[in-house]
Amino acid sequence: MSKKKILMLVGDYAEDYETMVPFQALQMLGYSVDAICPDKSKGDYIMTAIHDFDGAQTYSEKPGHRFVLNADFAATRTEDYDALLIPGGRAPEYLRLNPRVIQIVQEFDAARKPIAAVCHGPQLLAAAGVLNGRTCSAYPACAPEVRLSGGEYADIGIDQAHVDGHLVTAPAWPAHPQWLAKFVNVLEK
Repeated sequence: MSKKKILMLVGDYAEDYETMVPFQALQMLGYSVDAICPDKSKGDYIMTAIHDFDGAQTYSEKPGHRFVLNADFAATRTEDYDALLIPGGRAPEYLRLNPRVIQIVQEFDAARKPIAAVCHGPQLLAAAGVLNGRTCSAYPACAPEVRLSGGEYADIGIDQAHVDGHLVTAPAWPAHPQWLAKFVNVLEK
């Protein structure tokens, strides 16, 4: 596998599994993964949250880990990367308010570079206006945002993933095996 570079957009209370697992698994496969967060630098950390499906009407949230960033947001140049990864959790709901975050998503999309988003991560895709005419999965509570942004919501199993061109999306962390495998497949084409 080639030494491709992946940019990962994170923020406080990103979902723990959706941050830690892709970050480690993609490095294990030989990719370089840079994790960035607005207003934070290399060596700073974000707090993560563990979201679980334990019988309530929605997921529950528990404290996660401190996830240390390994790159600087302010120095990020999208042309230095081959792909973008967006974890879910609560972070996307406020990251989408940052104009540079939206610009980063739009730049990856315009260049047709692979973009992987899981759970609430597609909130950034919707806010960036890149879902019009495309099919996208997400956590079911995000389906209205996908539709309002002109996209078609892929209502798939929680352990499934969906590919539409260079977009690879999934509803939540139980989809990691499919989501990451499909992302790597798109990245290696």
